[in-house]
Amino acid sequence: MVKVKFLPVLFCLFIGITAAQPLWTSSRWIIDESGQRVKLSCVNWPSDLDTVVAEGLRFHSVDEISQQIRDMGFNCVRLTWPLFLFTNDTLASLTVRESFTNLGLNEALEGIQAHNPSIIDLPLINAYQEVVASLARNNVLIILDNHTSKPGWCCSNNDGNGFFGDKYFDPNLWIQGLTKVATIFNDTKNVVAMSLRNELRGPRQNLFGWYSRYMQKGAEAVHKANPNVLVILSGLSYDRDFRFLHFKRVKLTFSSKLVFELHWYGFSDRQAWENSNLNQVCGKVVRDIMRKGGFLLNRGYPLFISEFGVDMTGSNVNDNRYLDCFLGWAAEQDVDWALWALQGSYYIREGTVGMDEKYGVYNWDWSQIRNQTVLDKISALQYPFRGPGYEGRHQHKVLFHPSTGLCVKKTSWSEPLVLHPCSEAASWGYSPQQILTITGTYFCLQAQKMGEPAKLTILCNGAGTKWETISNSKMHLSTTLEDGTRICLAADSNNTIITESCICLEKDSACDPGRQWFKIVDSARSNKISILNEARSITRPSNHHLQSFPQVQFKGMIFVTTPPYKL
Repeated sequence: MVKVKFLPVLFCLFIGITAAQPLWTSSRWIIDESGQRVKLSCVNWPSDLDTVVAEGLRFHSVDEISQQIRDMGFNCVRLTWPLFLFTNDTLASLTVRESFTNLGLNEALEGIQAHNPSIIDLPLINAYQEVVASLARNNVLIILDNHTSKPGWCCSNNDGNGFFGDKYFDPNLWIQGLTKVATIFNDTKNVVAMSLRNELRGPRQNLFGWYSRYMQKGAEAVHKANPNVLVILSGLSYDRDFRFLHFKRVKLTFSSKLVFELHWYGFSDRQAWENSNLNQVCGKVVRDIMRKGGFLLNRGYPLFISEFGVDMTGSNVNDNRYLDCFLGWAAEQDVDWALWALQGSYYIREGTVGMDEKYGVYNWDWSQIRNQTVLDKISALQYPFRGPGYEGRHQHKVLFHPSTGLCVKKTSWSEPLVLHPCSEAASWGYSPQQILTITGTYFCLQAQKMGEPAKLTILCNGAGTKWETISNSKMHLSTTLEDGTRICLAADSNNTIITESCICLEKDSACDPGRQWFKIVDSARSNKISILNEARSITRPSNHHLQSFPQVQFKGMIFVTTPPYKL
């Protein structure tokens, strides 16, 4: 079986895992004790379904999975848990063996016996603690997410887990559970945050219950039991709506620990991405996201996109088109995030044994990455563009291409501009006159002729040098040639930056503008050479565990090499 390839010395810097704990907030950023920004680039790992055991332990040891999470570039895991695991002694004391036997999951049980014999006879609560301990041993940050009350698949409006007072959602029991979890993991390395409840929803949901009665009580209970962790609050309507905070602020007795979370999927807007003009739907949905939750960034709070994801089979047009819009927005806002999801399959979900998870990073038997292209695209977002600790560095812009997850690079003054990993991106300035210049030089971006590569020139007052963002998506970069022709920047099939007629601006729902979408992103990232110099003092992680995993290559990471790499 082939191996994962990555640059281990740079990897620690890449994911920011060397941060001093605990974590805090400073305005809209999450920081470590030194004041340096820590960007949460997470993957969801469910442990709240019927078995109450982290998915995938039938295929690999818990340490192998923890190590591979880190090697894929994720620096943290949003690890889910059901309330009853910590409030129902009968469930908590049930062993892993008994849980699987009771559900008739004998084949999965044999896999766990083979790969994780040390947990097979542990009580479920201790098995959960072992997963947390494994992630900590492998230097992965951990967010403990109360996903449901009753173990099982989430979510629907009428599953009894949706809002305070529902059949399985006793608010007092919830406070007890939050307190217990916060206490158990008080001194656990790398447990940096607790998410109070996933996707509040259903006919009972109301602002009074959220604001005046329960969420603030839950936050205070967690902070009292464990003042080290960040406290993450979810919104209403499946964690998609914080509009009520336009008018009322959350009042807590503590500060510098509050984070809000939001969910955003393609299916959240039904089939709009497939059936509507992509520029128009992207613009509309982004405005809606900012109105319902994104405004919190401007209010000085970190916003954690704790669930986003796509069908990793690549066959879902709606998801594929949504992802480009999401990535453009996520790069521009430089938000923290968690991909849904790690698991390629479930022990059992909604009564189906071994159900496949099309949104999973892994394939069904966790032996291969399901869609390397998607991981390549999101890897550009796995480390910060800017934030505390970057203020003294060179402030500039990068031109991010969401469809590839790459950025525009200058290879030489005479050669065409190309797309490369964002760690090698050209540093741009964008003037009030809408001129894009290479910072520290007199060279600017110019379009000279339709269909030809974009050029760099020092004649920056002429035709083809003024670039404005057009279309509803604000991701087309357009200029006007000397003959009055309006054209747009694009990436061709060889990742060369060219100019061509602007496409898909309105109406046409079948048209995909992905090759013409660019986002001008504020950045203070060091280039690759600077990162290499900074990385010299960072300890290189061990690579012995990579031997049993499939080869994955991250185009969007710093660069790929066969470990170990000598500096």
